[in-house]
Parts: sequence; structure tokens; C-alpha cells
Amino acid sequence: MGTLGNISGREAVKIFQKIGYYAARQEGSHIILVNDREGYPILVIPDHGEVAPGLLRAQIKRAHLSIREFLRIKRKGKL
Repeated sequence: MGTLGNISGREAVKIFQKIGYYAARQEGSHIILVNDREGYPILVIPDHGEVAPGLLRAQIKRAHLSIREFLRIKRKGKL
């Protein structure tokens, strides 16, 4: 399994967008992501520097992805 370090909030948002999430709004320095498919919760991603690995791991799990799938999307651009 790869590492989640050094991923910015903007980069995380782009990865989540590839699985159907979209930026609904921004509140302060946090981007609110929504997925219209049933069972996919709202994600909140900070837009200030790197995302803490623990927070990112939690958001990946909420988006019904494994760490491996997330990193594959990051590398190749799709699942």
C-alpha cells in the first residue's frame, strides 16, 4: 500500500471528483463535496496546504474507497 502523505486539499478534491463527487460550495477554507448517488455522504476537505493523513484516510473510507483504490486513481486518473 502506498502513502497518503503530501496530498494537498485541491489534489484530494480532484481525485474525489473522478469518482463522482463535485464541489457544492466552499465555506472558509473548506471545500464541501457532494455525490448525488445514494449512500455517498458529504465530504469536507480543507483547502490549506497538505491534508493530514488521518483526515484523508477517514474521507476516503466515507467515499467507499480503499487507500489502494484512491492511490490508483491519483496515479492513473481513474479506478
